[in-house]
Amino acid sequence: MNSAPHLLLLHQSLPPIQNPKPTLAAQNSTPGARQSTPTYITACAKTTRKTGGGGGRRKNPDDYHATLTALNSKGRFPRKSLGQHYMLDSEVNDQLVAAAEVGEGDVVLEIGPGTGSLTNVLINAGATVLAIEKDPYMATLVSERFAQTGQLKVLQEDFVKCHIHSHMSSLLSSIESSGASPRHAKVVANIPFNISTDVVKQLLPMGDIFSEVVLLLQEETAFRLVKSYLRTSEYRPINIFINFYSDPEFKFKVPRANFFPQPNVDAAVVKFRLKEPTQYPSVSSTKSFFSMVNSAFNGKRKMLRKSLQHICTPSEIESALENVGRPATSRPEELTTEDFVKLHNMIVTE
Repeated sequence: MNSAPHLLLLHQSLPPIQNPKPTLAAQNSTPGARQSTPTYITACAKTTRKTGGGGGRRKNPDDYHATLTALNSKGRFPRKSLGQHYMLDSEVNDQLVAAAEVGEGDVVLEIGPGTGSLTNVLINAGATVLAIEKDPYMATLVSERFAQTGQLKVLQEDFVKCHIHSHMSSLLSSIESSGASPRHAKVVANIPFNISTDVVKQLLPMGDIFSEVVLLLQEETAFRLVKSYLRTSEYRPINIFINFYSDPEFKFKVPRANFFPQPNVDAAVVKFRLKEPTQYPSVSSTKSFFSMVNSAFNGKRKMLRKSLQHICTPSEIESALENVGRPATSRPEELTTEDFVKLHNMIVTE
């Protein structure tokens, strides 16, 4: 991806979306040319596509034209530092919302709403949305766009630093006090690829608040988080973490041509069905459990009897492994989440 957005986006021209999915044809300015006036993203005309369903609630969907027009309205370019890649195909947003089974009365957290294309689908589905947006220009844009709906609250904050549990608890309490039936909230988001792991680590332990977390991630990351198998180099502590707190499911692939600017990689949608705290594997302490798991993987090629010998003696670890049903020579990539739970409960004492 070009590191100079003002050159990459100069006179960007996009053809109408057709089947198959759209491709983005960039026409850059002459290198070194001086700009005398502000440059904007341009898109050619497109016939508005009608959509059905929703009991008449459904509005015209966002498409590439609406997204780029919204960016032009603020004179904005996608910022590489914020990992901004905007969705150009409304059908992908529809699929995201469908994957989370969002319906009337749901409360949804969205991370990085941008121009509001996904927000639009969530609101049309009948959801109340709490959107966290770091970019102040995009926070203003999406706030103004849906100001009349009464279904959107925007917080201009950095998601990885904000107290999301507190914000969501307050929102759910206010909805409950208004007479609506309380329920778990959901997360539906097209997140910047560079904060994927941080988002997953922050959200998955919140099974007391959220029931589903549906994220659009870099495809490689999605596979690594959900489809990493035992005895492979991709099997890591994050896989133990995910399976401890959720039941993950790889949903579908999203080609890179659906984004603006087009990233160098494809994306994919993953759904995490969160476990409630009473459903977590039984360990005396989650802190000591994940500390043990991390220690095990710090010496990934080492046998557990060596990498965990700071907890107890190698012979005690061997004995515990045999009780778990694993060889005394086991390495961390050979143990399931359930195996690690059993091992922890045998060798870790509080």
